[in-house]
Parts: sequence; C-alpha cells; structure tokens
Amino acid sequence: MTAHALPAPSAPSAPGAGYVQAAFDELGTPLRDVTFCVVDLETTGGSHASESITEVGAVKVRAGEWLGEFQTLVNPGTVIPPFIAVLTGITDGMVASAPNIKAVLPAFLEFAEGCVIVAHNAPFDVGFLRTAALQHGYHWPSFHVVDTALLARRVLTRDDAPNCKLSTLATVFHTRVKPVHRALADAQATVDVLHGLLERLGPLGVQTLEELATFTSRVSPQQRRKRHLAEKLPHAPGVYIFSDDRGRTLYVGKSKDLRTRVRTYFTASETRSRMGEMVGLATQVKAIECTTPLEAEVRELRLIAATKPRYNRRSRFPERVTWVKLTVEPFPRVSLVKEVRRDDATYLGPFGSRKVAEKAVAALHEAFPIRQCTQKLGRIPKQGANACVLYELGRCDAPCVGAIDTEAYAEHVAQAKAAIENDPQPVVDAMVKRIRSYAALERYEEASRHRDRMAAFVRATARTQRIAALARCPQILAAKRSDEGGWELHLVRYGRLAGAAVSPAGAHPQPTIDLLLTDAEVVEPPPPPTPAATAEETERILAWLEQPGIRLVEVEGEWTCPTSGAQGQSSWLDSTLKAQEGAVSSEDRRGLRPIHQPVRAQPQP
Repeated sequence: MTAHALPAPSAPSAPGAGYVQAAFDELGTPLRDVTFCVVDLETTGGSHASESITEVGAVKVRAGEWLGEFQTLVNPGTVIPPFIAVLTGITDGMVASAPNIKAVLPAFLEFAEGCVIVAHNAPFDVGFLRTAALQHGYHWPSFHVVDTALLARRVLTRDDAPNCKLSTLATVFHTRVKPVHRALADAQATVDVLHGLLERLGPLGVQTLEELATFTSRVSPQQRRKRHLAEKLPHAPGVYIFSDDRGRTLYVGKSKDLRTRVRTYFTASETRSRMGEMVGLATQVKAIECTTPLEAEVRELRLIAATKPRYNRRSRFPERVTWVKLTVEPFPRVSLVKEVRRDDATYLGPFGSRKVAEKAVAALHEAFPIRQCTQKLGRIPKQGANACVLYELGRCDAPCVGAIDTEAYAEHVAQAKAAIENDPQPVVDAMVKRIRSYAALERYEEASRHRDRMAAFVRATARTQRIAALARCPQILAAKRSDEGGWELHLVRYGRLAGAAVSPAGAHPQPTIDLLLTDAEVVEPPPPPTPAATAEETERILAWLEQPGIRLVEVEGEWTCPTSGAQGQSSWLDSTLKAQEGAVSSEDRRGLRPIHQPVRAQPQP
C-alpha cells in the first residue's frame, strides 16, 4: 500500500466565528465516504518499462455500492507472447482492432478521477498505468493507492489463507466473480476482497482513509515504553546494535541517521512482526558512528557475520558458500567446493546455494563436453574401462577410455574457462537452442529448467567477473562530494574497505588522503578470484564506486572487466525474468518463484 501526503487541515474561521467540536469519525475521511476505483490490467509481460497493456478493467464503488464499470481491450502494438495468450485468453486477433493505450488513458483517468485506486499487487498495475501516462504526455494524478495484496498480508494469518493470491482470497471471501486473468473479472473479484478486508479492519479501529493508509499490526505498549533507548543516539551515519539483558546481540542495522532510524522501531512505521518481538526482548541499543554511509554498510555486514544475530535474516553466514571449480589435472572436470585455493584452477562463484551452483554446472555441461564423472583420470586410460551413457549421447568425449587425447580435451576446457572468465555467449547460445527446442514441443517444464540453469550460470559469471576485477587491485582510492561540500574518501584494497575518511568543505583533501593512506588497514592479497572480504561487502563497494560523481584518485593495478563479459547478458536475463515474474499480476510475492513459470527465451539483441 502506498501512502501519500494528506492535505493540510483547513485554517480556522475568522475570529468570532463559532467553533464546533468534531466527532472522532470526523477527524479523517470515513471509509464509507471514499470512492474506490478498483483496477486490474492484463499485459504482455511484467516490466512496465518494456511491456504493454492488453486490457484494462475497473469498478467504481462507494459504501459497498457499485457505481460503474470500465472495460476495454488495448492494442499493445506488439505480439502477445504465447504463454500470456494461454494465461489470459487474449490473442493478437482480439486486440487487432482495439484502441491503443494512448486513446484509452483519457477515458480511464476521467473514470478514476477523485477516487482512491485499489489493485491487487498495486505496484504492478499502477506502475504500468503511470508509465503509459508519462510516455504519452498525460498528467498522472497523485492518487491514494491501496494494495489489497499487501493489506491481506497484514490482516490475515496463515490459518485464514495459505497465501495472498487473488484466487485464494476470492475463495476465502466468497467473491461473486471468480478471477480468471481477465481484467474486469479480476477487478470485480478484488472489490469483494477489499470489502472483506475492510470488515476485518473495522474491529481493529480502522475507520478512515488516513487510518487505512497508515495501518499496521499496531504498536504494543511494550514497544512504546522502550522509546527511551533511542534518545541518546547521535544524528549521524553508523551501525546500531540491539541487545538483550544478557548482552546477546539481537539485531544489527545501519542508517544515515542513527537516532531517527532507531526511533522508528518504537512507532507504527515498523510493520515487521519479528521486529516487534525483537524490540520486546531488547534492553539496550548501542551505536557505532561511522565516517560515511558506505563504512556503515560494511561494518553492518561484518558485525552480522561475527555475531550472527537471531533477528537478522541476511548476511549471517557468509562462510556458507559454494564455488564451482574447473580442476587442474590431465582431464579436468567441474566440481563443487567450499573454498578457493591457490592452485591455478578456474573458479566460478560464490553461490549462496549448492542447488544454484549445480544449475550453473549443468549449463556448462550443456555447452561443453567436459566429463561429468568424479574419479581422477591419468593420461593413459585404465584397462577394461567402459564409457558411460553420456558418450553414446554425445555429451562426453570419454577420456576414460582414450576416445580423446589431452590436447583435444584441453580445447574444451579452454573454451569453458573462457566462458567463465570472459564471454558466456557459448553457454547462452547452447541453452537458448535447447530451450527453444523444448518450447517448440510445448515441453515447458524442461524449457523452464534449462532457463534456470542458464540464469544461474550467467549471473554467477557476471558476479565473478565484477568481484574478481576489483579483487585484483592492490589499492583503489576514490572520492565523492559529500552533502556538506567536502569529500567522502574510501580506500579499497583487494576488494576490501581498508579505510574511510571525510575531507572538510573548503579544505584541500590531500592531508586527509595522506592520513587515510597511513592509518588504513593492511590487507594481504587473497587467492584469485576471491576478494579479501566477503563477496557481499565487495559488491557494496562496487555499487558505491559505480555511482555517478565518483572520482578515482588513485588506482594501483588494473580495474577492468572483459568487454564481452557477462554483465550485458545478466542485464538482459534479469529483465526477461522480471517480465515473466510479473506476468501473473496477482501472485503472492511471499511464495512467488519465477522458475516455475515458462517464458520464451531469446538471445541478447
């Protein structure tokens, strides 16, 4: 649910005018007086930046009364993907004579004028409509927006509904119309879901639009009583640490303003139930001031890894990673390992999940006939050895029986190494070919599995190349203008933040630089391609370095990525999967797993 700024209350009447004590239900806009415009869209995909609308449906309601409906097909100006056509039943022929979105928008904006917009998974529908309005030069009003999916997650328990998909909620609230992935029907079902949720909210004291916009699970008195824990914290960037009465770390976080951020844990702006539980146990909040926001991010990661707080869900176990290793032996193979060694092998990763690493290995095997057996092979095959079925299928050249010599096999290995370190295109081409063959046979599950393997490999390759490039540099000193007019300075050694400082406004930064170089942490070079920090820390540093306005003061070594590297492939792949993820707009994001839905895979343009 998106909450917008509410209009300021009107000024009191002139002196002498009578004043009237307002009733409690007059302090806001009663929900019975609010006109809701419940909207649903069908689209060609999930990205409002690159996909198009194919249907708009909306229902206008107030106080439970249906005031009107709006429905039209929309010509997207592009081909509707087969998967979307099967899902929605909307075909190219149906939209051929329909108006385009430029012609539809004025009528819809007139229909929705003065209403509160309601949608199930509102960022999807509102994002498409807002983008279309901006693209065609229409003003998008500052609508109040209510997201029934988000509202359901705050109101309903798992006992009420196993998930918050529109189809599930339609069953829970016995909607008059069942959602069928058509815009008007889904909007009609969402109306009944909205009314059902509002009935649940009434006993919780939510009676006005303003209360609906700020609704949470309510702040407990226990939380309010602990607001004093934030009073002594500074208004400065840094890391905050919640701990219990035994000194155990419960939660670690970061902020640009420590005091302001920690205070939110004791107000209605904190909606996470586990944080309410954490605050109930906390007896102390410590703060570590940091020179810059980036230093705060890094310190947060290091503290989480060191203390492993029970209420932090991410970054607690950076050591639990998996690497894909292309071994060094007469007939190299691909294996999964837990650490990188100085053994001249080629590594890919790190992967947070062994299953994802196995998918990347499968993609490599799809592209290159590298052996999949695990035994060590010498240059001379063992007598009596038999080739496995992969040889018969053309998936392995069977070095175990001498069907290929070391020189020829080394060519396959060199190609696989090049795909990891430089250009993943051969793997992408092989996977796209296989995906298309399965899609042509309508074997979408197999196509989906191969797509996931390709995604795992491409993303891991992009990550490895970016991290390894920074990890190779003995030292990088970079600067950025601070909000106060000085310079934020960061010293990075082998991918690890070794020091941070701020040069004051109006002062020459060189003395600060000299002091930073002298006092910075000494960092030993790590085994390539790993950085001298966790991969997550190095990625945070990379994100900062890649911001606009960053100036490289000093670079020792070469900070470069291959021109044909995996980053471009990764960007294309991410946009494709994001579009697929949003294809079913009513999905409950708690359980959505894009890998289960097939999409058409295409090579990068």
